[in-house]
Amino acid sequence: MKTKAIEFNAEDLVGSVETLANHLSGKNKVTLRTKTVAMPARVKPLSPAQVRAIRKKLNVSQPVFAAMMNIPSITAASWERGRRKPTGAALRLLDIARRHPEVLIVS
Repeated sequence: MKTKAIEFNAEDLVGSVETLANHLSGKNKVTLRTKTVAMPARVKPLSPAQVRAIRKKLNVSQPVFAAMMNIPSITAASWERGRRKPTGAALRLLDIARRHPEVLIVS
């Protein structure tokens, strides 16, 4: 059987034990910042007619609307035909565009 030499540094061990003791006693206290923010209400699903109305309010074609939303044109068309429903971030962006259409228009 082969033997292997192991280096042992007592100072490192003592330092590690001291660090652990400080952590456990609360000397190395970690503070967390908290902030209370008002969360927006959940966005209700939009009907195909509502998606179409948002696009028409912007007075743009489906491909231009899709580019503004950073989605494929087929997705915008699918939303308007009712084949697919917008979800998640896209639904939130549509809700913002419905209330403030100017946010999608770059000046």
